[in-house]
Amino acid sequence: MLQTSESTIDNSGAKRSDLHLPRKIWHMGMGSLCLVFYYSFVERESLALLAFVVAVLGFVWDILRIKNRKVNEIAFKIGGPLYRDSEKSGISGLPYYALGISLSLFFYKENIALLSIWFLVFSDPISSLFGILFGKDKVLPNKSIQGSAAGFCTCYLITLFYCLKISGVTENLVLFSLIAGLIGSISELLSAFKVDDNLTIPVVSGLGLSVLNHFFQVL
Repeated sequence: MLQTSESTIDNSGAKRSDLHLPRKIWHMGMGSLCLVFYYSFVERESLALLAFVVAVLGFVWDILRIKNRKVNEIAFKIGGPLYRDSEKSGISGLPYYALGISLSLFFYKENIALLSIWFLVFSDPISSLFGILFGKDKVLPNKSIQGSAAGFCTCYLITLFYCLKISGVTENLVLFSLIAGLIGSISELLSAFKVDDNLTIPVVSGLGLSVLNHFFQVL
């Protein structure tokens, strides 16, 4: 296991229970930028490959800083608002975020891949925000009914408007969107089992949406 001496590093990272708005803004901003690139001029295969390269470089960087105290100190001084406290001695969310995007684009059909990425970009920070502010009823460690409900509503609305745009009103649209919202919220809950939700949300959602679309043929 990768470890470093946390006592020598300035305690500038946020805890998971903190509001941590800079990280949430970065999360939504960077994902939205990737989607803008995709819709504007970047081909699917190119964006998938670019995201994979970013993921690999991110893992390499995190391993380097974890093993090197000086590098870790510099990283937290520069990017402290974007790091969590737990990431002082562990892999950060960035490489998992890029890897999740890459795998979705590589393995799922276009509309399903893009919808799963939209889930990642907005459902994760919104469910976290509501969970921190209003999450009094815990269902899993670090997970609450209120946060999961916010994630469900976000994924439901994203699916509803996304499908309206690409295929218009269909007979099964509302039911499809409701089940898609449930799939998205479940994929976010999986991070309670020590799996990064930046990876589980796009990958598990994409898989669930692929199965769902097999029966509904909406996407």
